[in-house]
Amino acid sequence: MLFAIEEINNSTELLPGITLGYKVYDTCGSIARSVKVALNLASGSDTESVMSDTESVISKDACTKPAQVQAIMGETSSSPSSAIATVIGPFSIPLISHFSTCACLSDKTKYPSFLRTIPSDYFQSRALAQLVKHFGWTWVGAIRTNDDYGNNGMATFTETAQQLGICLEYSEPFFRTDPPDKIQKIIDLIKASTSKVIVAFLSHMDMDVLIKELSNHNISGYQWVGSESWIFDSQIAETDKTHILDGAIGLSIPKAHVSGLQEFMLDVTPLNSSNNDLFTEFWGAMFSCEFKRSSSATEIQGECTGREDVAGVKNSFTDMSLMPIFNNIYKGVYAVAHALHMILRFQCRFAVKSAPQEPVRSSKKENLFAAMTAFDVQKEK
Repeated sequence: MLFAIEEINNSTELLPGITLGYKVYDTCGSIARSVKVALNLASGSDTESVMSDTESVISKDACTKPAQVQAIMGETSSSPSSAIATVIGPFSIPLISHFSTCACLSDKTKYPSFLRTIPSDYFQSRALAQLVKHFGWTWVGAIRTNDDYGNNGMATFTETAQQLGICLEYSEPFFRTDPPDKIQKIIDLIKASTSKVIVAFLSHMDMDVLIKELSNHNISGYQWVGSESWIFDSQIAETDKTHILDGAIGLSIPKAHVSGLQEFMLDVTPLNSSNNDLFTEFWGAMFSCEFKRSSSATEIQGECTGREDVAGVKNSFTDMSLMPIFNNIYKGVYAVAHALHMILRFQCRFAVKSAPQEPVRSSKKENLFAAMTAFDVQKEK
C-alpha cells in the first residue's frame, strides 16, 4: 500500500499537486478491533486515542492534520470485512479488500460500499467442485473454516458437488481456537472415514494449526484439494514436515509482478534508526538480535548493528510468492486514486459553471463511491 501511495504522490499525471496520506492499523485479526477503528474513521475521531497498548498504528508523518477518511483498504479476511462493511456502508465509505473472497460480500443490499480486487468464492467453490469431478473423485470428505469464508464457500461447493454427482462423507467445521476435544473429533473422523480425498476450504491460519495436529497423529495417504487461502502459501508447505500435503491441488490467485515492489520492501533505510521502536522490534525479530540500549551497556549475545542484510534472509517478510496478494492491494490503492482524480476533474469543470465548493460539501463520499464503482475494481457475479 505504501509503495503505491509513494508512486501516486510522485506522479505528475495522477492527482497532480495532491498528496495522499494514510494510517495503517494492525487489528490482529480481531473483528471487534476492526469495527472500533472503522467507526472512529467514519466519524472522523482521533483513532489513535482509542487504540489500546496491544494495537499499533503507523501514520504518514506529513499528515498531521485530522482528515475525514475517503476509503479504507482491507480487511484480509471475510468476517472482519463483513463487520466493517456493515458499519461503514451507511456512510458510503468504500471498503476495498484484497483477500476477502466470501460470496456473501457481493450482496449490495447488505454491503453497499464493499469492493474488492479478488474474485468472489461464487466462482472458486464451483471451480473446486469441477476440479474434483474432473479427476473422477465422487466420494470425498470436507473440512471448512468455521466463519463466513469457510461456511459460505463450502455451502456452494456442496451444492455444486451434488449436482455433479459427488457425495460428501462428512463436512466438518474447524477454527484455530477450537478446544483439543474438537480437534480430536476431526482426527478420529478422518481416521474412521473411507474417503481418501479431503476438500479443505480453510484459511491459511486454520490450516497451519490443523496440519500440525495431523502430523502429530501421522495422518497421511490422503489427496488434499485446497482453496486459495492456503494452497499457494509457502509457509504451509514449510510447516508440513511429514509431507502430509504432498500432491495437494487447488486454485490459486494468478501470478503477478509489481515492478519495483520487492526492492521497496527490502529497503528499510527509512526505518533504520535504533530510536524507532518499530524498526528495533522488526530488526530484532528478523535477525534474532538485540540493540544495545546505551553505549555504556554491557555486551549482549547477538547484538544488532543495523547493517544486517535483509535480502539474505528467507522468511515471510521477504517471501515474494505472495506477490499476487500484494498486487491486489496495489490495484486497490490505484483504484482509489483514479476515482479521486475523476471526481476532482469533474469538480474543476463544474466550478466554472456554479458556486465554488457547492457539490463538494454535499456528496463527496457518494461521488467517490460512484467513481469507484464506475472504475470497476472487481466485477462481481
